[in-house]
Amino acid sequence: MARSITAAELRRRYQAGREIAIIDAREEAVFHERHLLMASCLPLSRLELIAPGLLPRRSAPIVVTDDGEGLAERAAARLAEGGYTDVSVLEGGVKAWEAAGFPVYSGVHVPSKAFAEVVEHDYGTPWISVEELAERRKRGENMAIFDSRSYEEYHSNTIPGSVSVPGAELVYRFQQMVPSPDTFVVVNCGGRTRSIIGAQSLIDAGVPNRVVSLKDGTMAWHLAGLGVKAGATDRAPEVSAEGITTARQRAEAVARRYGVPVIDRATLAQWQREADRSTLYVMDVRDPAEYRAGHLPGSVMAPGGQLVQETDSWLGVWGARVVLVDDTGVRARMTASWLRRMGWDASVVEGGLDGAELERGIPEAKSDIFPLAGPEPGTVQSSELRGSADVVVDLALSRHHRQGHIPGAWFAIRARLGEALDKLPAQGDLVLTSEDGTIARYATAALRTRRPVKVLAGGTAAWKAAGLPLETGMGPLASEPDDVALSARDRASDRERYMREYLAWEIDLVNQIARDEDCRFRLAPVA
Repeated sequence: MARSITAAELRRRYQAGREIAIIDAREEAVFHERHLLMASCLPLSRLELIAPGLLPRRSAPIVVTDDGEGLAERAAARLAEGGYTDVSVLEGGVKAWEAAGFPVYSGVHVPSKAFAEVVEHDYGTPWISVEELAERRKRGENMAIFDSRSYEEYHSNTIPGSVSVPGAELVYRFQQMVPSPDTFVVVNCGGRTRSIIGAQSLIDAGVPNRVVSLKDGTMAWHLAGLGVKAGATDRAPEVSAEGITTARQRAEAVARRYGVPVIDRATLAQWQREADRSTLYVMDVRDPAEYRAGHLPGSVMAPGGQLVQETDSWLGVWGARVVLVDDTGVRARMTASWLRRMGWDASVVEGGLDGAELERGIPEAKSDIFPLAGPEPGTVQSSELRGSADVVVDLALSRHHRQGHIPGAWFAIRARLGEALDKLPAQGDLVLTSEDGTIARYATAALRTRRPVKVLAGGTAAWKAAGLPLETGMGPLASEPDDVALSARDRASDRERYMREYLAWEIDLVNQIARDEDCRFRLAPVA
């Protein structure tokens, strides 16, 4: 049994400023409804995949929360089986936290989204409405529109005429993209957060142009009936030596203003040797393609704009050391300046990748730190499964299941698999699958004493690789698909209503966070 901790004691420990991780074991859509500000969502269903990256030091203090339904105890036990040695459970969960008079929040990635609202409020980040932007475009004014989300999000939907420039790339590529100081620059995202942070990054960096964020992003553009574009492919050009020099000068000035420490490779090596005593995150903030082409061993791919946008998905241990790496120092410095203002101890490696022996590709997740609860399950090959009478249960994320699953497969939530069993056909052998089979392999322990079960070798990825057919949509449900908090655009209906609700929620975060004593934001310059 894990130790329990009261809400008051958890708050005291968090406010003391030492290392502590607060994780919530519920599914993301359930977490979305109400949770602690400083909690990272770590669903029990996918714990083995997420925990090694989110919680890299297994002796770090960890507190697990839920809403009192018992998931926290199960997650704490599973963490202990993976070698985590200092795990506690919040007594009474979120209900007890709220009953103690402490604030709870709805939504996901709340620290990052609230931070952007505070940035706009405190810095006075200028913005433009979609109506004014549309009118300026109609007049043919000299302007550039930069979509600061990931390329995949940009490609899915954006404003006509925009160029994909993910957040950390803005200062790095600006000189190459905007040689004239007379060009009016608009930074856009889906809603508000990355528009604000992107625009303020350019303003902080001292670019000579007038820079604004697009108020409420592509959602506002859609709600105004202006026509969102799908399939856009415009990307920023490669950066010249002159462009890098200018960008570095700008980024160094920002880093000095906000007290970003710069360390050498020897210091990083020392911190890596101390990683069993002090949690260390080493994040490569370049474009994903650059990371795959070569990165420092032990570094994690975390594009800078996404890292600032979803900090709670990357950094689970408050008070940890965070080291950012890139090739020129520009993207690392800009990203670190934001993380430090959010309350993280972020540093930059001088010289980045210079002279280092690099790894290629994306390292495999370290889920093997978690043992199987019992013998290795039997497997079935895709060729054997096709046309059989087996009952296939898919434990993939619902968004992945919806995009393509084995025909006839039932969707189920791994943490509720025991309950889901009662809804499955009684006849036929059970075969579990998931994206690559990893979660399915771990999940067999919940069923093997109740019904014979096997795992699809290689998961649904192997089925796809064999060229076998897929179905889209959800199909038969053994569990409610509440594992993913759907964005407004992902909704099947009432998208406009959800967009308006989301934007109102986001704007109100500045008022919520102003009343929260646990907020660690510090926006004032230090130099």
